[in-house]
Amino acid sequence: MGNLCIETAQSLQELVAKTASTSTTLVRPRLYRRGFVHEILDTVVLIGTIYALVNLVSARFIVQGPSMEPNFSTGQFLIVSRINYLVAQPQRGDIIVFHYPGNPQEDYIKRVIGLPADVVAIREGRVYVNDVELDEPYINEPCDLNHCQDGHWVLGVDQFFVMGDNRNHSSDSRAFGPIERRYIVGEALIRYWPPSAWDVVAQIGYTNPSLP
Repeated sequence: MGNLCIETAQSLQELVAKTASTSTTLVRPRLYRRGFVHEILDTVVLIGTIYALVNLVSARFIVQGPSMEPNFSTGQFLIVSRINYLVAQPQRGDIIVFHYPGNPQEDYIKRVIGLPADVVAIREGRVYVNDVELDEPYINEPCDLNHCQDGHWVLGVDQFFVMGDNRNHSSDSRAFGPIERRYIVGEALIRYWPPSAWDVVAQIGYTNPSLP
């Protein structure tokens, strides 16, 4: 009887040991799977955060229409900086993307011609800012009188006069007037598609000494 009890006790101990070993083996994969899922979730959160930050400081824009030819063509993709104009004013010559005042859901791309408090005039197809003719190396043909009728605009303290580089085929401030700063999305910085057109958007330095 004594031997039987001892053998039974030993058998129970072996059974408990095997059960504990089996339990440990079964638990480990669960801990591993939970850690792997957490890593996936952390990665997704990180990607989402980066994407949100990128969209906060920049936007993507697809050029539509011929209004900015020969410098920008339909189908080209641009990166637009939202942050530039949080710390500085748009400058003359900047390429900007803005919400069309007549339909804020629609975005336009144009060049800044007139700054707040400027007086912009068109006379015989030529553009004048504060009575100084604007030197415009970025246009490839003069504006004909049918599309550049004489006009005169006095800009407010928060207004900008914008025009397309393709003057004969652009709807801009000549048609809808100066735009307010609140409509401006940002400044075009990089053209990244198609790859053959990849480029940093050039900054214009005007040669007119009396213009900022």
